[in-house]
Amino acid sequence: MKFICSRPQLYEIVSNVSRAVSGKSSLAVLEGILIRAKRDKLTFLGYDLDLGIYAEMPAKVEEEGEIVLSARLFVDMMRRMNGETVSIRTDDKYLTEIKSGLTEFTILGIPSDEFPEVPSVEEVSPIELPQHQLQSMIDQTLFAISQNDAKPVHTGSLFQLSEGELRVVSVDGFRLALRREKVAAQGESRFIIPGKTLAEISKLLSEDEEEPAKVFLSRKHVVVQIGQYKVISRLLDGDFLDYEAAIPPGASTTVEVGVREFINAIERTSLLISDRLKSPLRIRFEDDMIKMSCSTAIGKAYDEMECKMEGSAVEIGFNNRYVLEALRSSDCDKVKLLISGPLSPMKMVPMEGEDFLFLILPVRLKSEA
Repeated sequence: MKFICSRPQLYEIVSNVSRAVSGKSSLAVLEGILIRAKRDKLTFLGYDLDLGIYAEMPAKVEEEGEIVLSARLFVDMMRRMNGETVSIRTDDKYLTEIKSGLTEFTILGIPSDEFPEVPSVEEVSPIELPQHQLQSMIDQTLFAISQNDAKPVHTGSLFQLSEGELRVVSVDGFRLALRREKVAAQGESRFIIPGKTLAEISKLLSEDEEEPAKVFLSRKHVVVQIGQYKVISRLLDGDFLDYEAAIPPGASTTVEVGVREFINAIERTSLLISDRLKSPLRIRFEDDMIKMSCSTAIGKAYDEMECKMEGSAVEIGFNNRYVLEALRSSDCDKVKLLISGPLSPMKMVPMEGEDFLFLILPVRLKSEA
């Protein structure tokens, strides 16, 4: 195998592909990137048996072939070399010579036939949507994915397509995030993508890219095509929470609040809370005011801010981090809080429309002394 290509472009691609490579594996080949040179194109694949990232780029291919190279080493070489182009040549003993500018490395590769086979997904009838839209749907629900393996199905997000609407739902037992968008896709489908996969997909998506993202499904796997990249992932299997039944109807108190102001006030009040000094954030909604307080072993904190509210006054306790993460993920200047009492989950929704809904379970408060 022998080819010449752009080093900066190669560095960008192998950096992205390497995120699907096992950091440590009993199989050395899983710590590598599979490189193929054919005609005037290079293809790259990183795969850890659960997640794969595939990419392609143009190159001047003088000899076709394929090899597996250590991902960590190859990425470091591409980052530190300073030539505009890079020349890579492999001999029949898998010795690989890498030259750029005045720098030259020779490393031993691994035969490509040792690389595991990646599942194939028939690329027909995809769900298509703008990249910025898919990125927003992932980013606004990723925070609520469970980090606990007790129920593995909740370590991913549910994607539900029905009647031209795509929903993405994440739950972790303490909160729920729901995001909706109208899409052109027909039919109905329901699948759960692991959170790790979604985090990598979000990094590859671009707000400015006009070419849409395409989602292809099989029974056990999904492929998401993003420009020159394809992300291949297994799907999670299991019974996802009946999220619609978990969302309380109506509200006895409606609060309109500025997101940045609310975040700042909660952060100030939470300065006394830490992993060692845990305390619920006590929030009282009353007379167009939000009054926040907390008490830990080292002291007490209090803050308040104005809001616009309708309905009865209510005092409710929360994990401060859960409220902050929902507010930061709202991507809005103002949100509505819908509350049905001190022990009911609080709903956070946009001022207009139904693009998202965040649900946060309260903490039972002890009466103040």
